[in-house]
Amino acid sequence: MNSTVSRRALRFAQDRWTATGVRWSCQLHPSVLPSRRFQSTASPSKLEVDGKSYSTDRWTNVPQSILSLISHRLHLQPSHPVSLTRELIESRFPSPTYIHHNDLPPVVTVAQNFDSLGFPPDHPGRNRSDTYYINKDTVLRTHSSAHEADIFRQNASEGYTISADVYRRDAVDRSHYPVFHQMEGARMWDRRKVPRGDIAKAVWDDLAKMPKHNLQVEDPNPTVHPERNPLQAEHHSIEEVEAIAAHLKRSLEGVVVELFSKAKQAAAATDSSDPPPEDQPLRVRWVEAYFPFTSPSWELEVFWQGDWLEILGCGVTKQDLYINAGIPNHIGWAFGVGLERVAMLLFSIPDIRLFWSRDRRFLSQFTTIRNINRFRSFSKHPACYKDVAFWLRSSSSSAGGGLKNNAQDFHENDVMEIVREIGGDLVEDVKLVDEFQHPLSGRKSLCYRINYRSLERTLRNEEANELHESVRGELVKKLGVELR
Repeated sequence: MNSTVSRRALRFAQDRWTATGVRWSCQLHPSVLPSRRFQSTASPSKLEVDGKSYSTDRWTNVPQSILSLISHRLHLQPSHPVSLTRELIESRFPSPTYIHHNDLPPVVTVAQNFDSLGFPPDHPGRNRSDTYYINKDTVLRTHSSAHEADIFRQNASEGYTISADVYRRDAVDRSHYPVFHQMEGARMWDRRKVPRGDIAKAVWDDLAKMPKHNLQVEDPNPTVHPERNPLQAEHHSIEEVEAIAAHLKRSLEGVVVELFSKAKQAAAATDSSDPPPEDQPLRVRWVEAYFPFTSPSWELEVFWQGDWLEILGCGVTKQDLYINAGIPNHIGWAFGVGLERVAMLLFSIPDIRLFWSRDRRFLSQFTTIRNINRFRSFSKHPACYKDVAFWLRSSSSSAGGGLKNNAQDFHENDVMEIVREIGGDLVEDVKLVDEFQHPLSGRKSLCYRINYRSLERTLRNEEANELHESVRGELVKKLGVELR
């Protein structure tokens, strides 16, 4: 995949698979010697991460503010909304068929995170503008799939789920955070172990044992389509894929029943001005999709509060993943979902920063999966907007397309990282509000609007001014921009 179109398609597909809305951006790939952005000449030669020591080098770009979040593991904290969401999904994938992997280490190799999944060398997700590097060979995982090949190789069960904290440099707004949580699952059948090697019959037999539901399901497209949703014809028969697709869809429709039945009960029990949910069957629809790890592939959408919402991505696992893991006789399905995205819907949580709050007014609202409560806002503090405008260096662009070895090459994620480092959770969002290119010099000017707003208290204008001046100073120091 060397064309721009292919890279963009692959980038978009990875985001939809995790169902988080996180955007891969496109800049330099790691065969290019990295710049010194965000790396002090006095940076330590060692980093302590999750109890282990790692050597640093010119690739190192992970700040202490991110390292300090590793120990939180929200998906394992009792009564936390992210953890409750994980528990609800896990309940649909019982043992011993499924093993649940919830405490895998967040530091992985580049090979685990990218190479084992077939990411091409120039995939934008490999860039330092998107990924937190411990050193050139080691990263904070950018997705839970970094562990997929290892679990396939272990071949310890017919199915599994993985839930994990994952890390990406990204936008600053109410739905993005540099640390978030993903969950994925897979189910496999071994041709050597099913009766007479008949995969299709074995899968249909397993499907017949699964509980039914009363969802209204829209699934108008054929299971495979030669252009839109191709069969892996060199590995699978159409009969096998029809059976696997049916098993996959019933499994994930069951997840929707579990999640949104709870959400409807919580909405009905809440005293609010919102209209009560309509007492009618939930509606879901299957939409053809493209993901780099599966084919055919689908997205599952739910009709909720008057709109169709994308919940997860899934499909028939690419056979190359099994072959590379040493289990070529296996065939199966996989899915991926963003836990924060689902939790925000399930608990009606409006701002992703709330998941990291230690305020008891937030945490005390949630207890167990048997008693799902909608979030009740305990405060709404005023916003404080401040703009910062600057000229880029003439060799830079807002898309990060400057000279490969320009040490001050600009990327929007660098602005986000500076704001996060200084403002932390006191920043609600950062938006590009204006851009201008000088007609004579060709220099480009950008203006970003930063919304300073605390979730827990009123932020004084003097505090916001102090933070903003620090942001302005760091933009000049680290990115080489000229303030306007």
